[in-house]
Amino acid sequence: MSDKLKNIIDKQAKQQNQDDPSQLDDVVQLVGFMIGNEEYSIPILNIQEIIKPISWTRVPRTPNYVLGVFNLRGSVIPLIDLRLKFNLPPQKQNDETRFIVMKEKQDIAGFVIDRLTEALRIKKTDINPAPDTLESDESMIDGVAKRADRILTILRVPRLLKRDF
Repeated sequence: MSDKLKNIIDKQAKQQNQDDPSQLDDVVQLVGFMIGNEEYSIPILNIQEIIKPISWTRVPRTPNYVLGVFNLRGSVIPLIDLRLKFNLPPQKQNDETRFIVMKEKQDIAGFVIDRLTEALRIKKTDINPAPDTLESDESMIDGVAKRADRILTILRVPRLLKRDF
């Protein structure tokens, strides 16, 4: 397990110990990350693991955002660059680049992110639905969370994992 992921899990455990158990149902646990200049998040339960970049193999005749596949302990997993999927210019991987392996039921994929930010616990009352212009089953945005100093976009993991290639 990476040090960054361990720190996130440790911070999450510390927060859980301080919380009133009767209010745990009113809280959503998320992991934040950066793509370009925007911060996004996904539910922590949809994360299988977060790893440093490893080698991958290109797969022909796939969209440009599908970088290829990589081998994770015997499982071949597709690798998707979220910068390219979100129509941002490509960026060279650096020390902060990570692969987030997301899962939803049987669907699994790895996603390249620019960097991790933090583990978050947000009250459900602080989460608004996606803006009206984006409301549809095809939207990747599940909601928008209000933070003291910023707005956080919560992504819809099943939509990210949907095979459109």
